[in-house]
Amino acid sequence: MSKQQSAPDQLAAGKSQGGAGATFKVVLFEFENFQGTKAELSAECKDVTEKGLEKVGSVIVESGPWVGHDRHGFTGEQFILEKGEYPRWDTWTNSQRSYTLLSLRPLKVDGAEHKLHLYENPGFAGRKMEIVDDDVPSLWGHGFQDRVASVKALNGTWVGYMYPGYRGRQFIFERGDFKHWNDWEAPVPQIQSVRRVRDMQWHKRGCFIVPDPAPAPGPDPDPAPAPPAPPAAAGAS
Repeated sequence: MSKQQSAPDQLAAGKSQGGAGATFKVVLFEFENFQGTKAELSAECKDVTEKGLEKVGSVIVESGPWVGHDRHGFTGEQFILEKGEYPRWDTWTNSQRSYTLLSLRPLKVDGAEHKLHLYENPGFAGRKMEIVDDDVPSLWGHGFQDRVASVKALNGTWVGYMYPGYRGRQFIFERGDFKHWNDWEAPVPQIQSVRRVRDMQWHKRGCFIVPDPAPAPGPDPDPAPAPPAPPAAAGAS
């Protein structure tokens, strides 16, 4: 089990991860459904095996968010871990390419506002799409293609996905410039959906909730009955 941070370390971490007083805590379990050896983390971990875990089978994020990686040293595929419970590997990824989690770190969240620029070509060239304070389940649905070769994260923290509907391999975009898809460790310049990463400091639940579909419209109400006809006028005498 990891050692607790001292008060000065916690304060420093809070300032670097999105505001003074911010705290981070995640619990890792060796087996699925929160069984087996466990380790608690409040700071980055380059190798979970150093915490007495041979593998990670389930996760509870008590405060975050965090980003996990399938290799040591914060490399390889990325997995966003927001506040909540993850009883098995396919609850934190659906890429089907990797089920390991070997390193993770707290994820910097700069503020409540979010702004992202996507570019068709490397070096911020070509067609551009701006996203402000919104989640986009399909770039095609907003008139933009799936080729994204460079990105500017102007405000907030974002996660992009290779496929529509927040599916496939994940890519984390913290505030900064990404001139080439290699900068976010993507094999190809392809992103088809993007959403915001939100934190408890500004959002009550601190986790991503898939919105409920709009209810189907009900039948039209019965038309109001016609008013009664006025009584016939009396004939002239």
